[in-house]
Amino acid sequence: MTEATDGGVGGAPRRSAAHGHFDLERHYDAPIPRVWRALTDPVAKAKWFVGPPGEWEELERHIDIREGGRELAKGRFKSGLVSTFEATYLDVTPRERLVYSYVMHLDARKISVSLATMQLRGEDGGTRLLVTEQGVFLDGYEDAGSRERGTVLLLDAIGASLND
Repeated sequence: MTEATDGGVGGAPRRSAAHGHFDLERHYDAPIPRVWRALTDPVAKAKWFVGPPGEWEELERHIDIREGGRELAKGRFKSGLVSTFEATYLDVTPRERLVYSYVMHLDARKISVSLATMQLRGEDGGTRLLVTEQGVFLDGYEDAGSRERGTVLLLDAIGASLND
């Protein structure tokens, strides 16, 4: 992870930007159309794109997955902390690729901005999902790999949802 900062000129808060990147892959024993539906259908996506069961309450959700479409998932953890995911879809190639940018907030604090790509490929009678994410973590937010670990959990949740 690399970091750039300004000096907090004139008493302004010190700003920083730490960059990160990861690549992940999963093979699902499901055909591409079923995996695509899990990624893009609002009802199917609501099964896996959630906070930890019993630890997170959904407050708001909107999904419009098309080029230029937007997505919002907002919820509250038991601690009272509110997480907000706001995405804009930049490229939607049905059953092949999703490219989107998203902003994450914890309460009112913007913690990161990311660019994510999901590619689907037929393989061994199932689907290989390749995920690449590039992010910038803002103003002292220390990710320490939690975004990648969270994405691993979500990919596992996609797999479980395909069995429903």
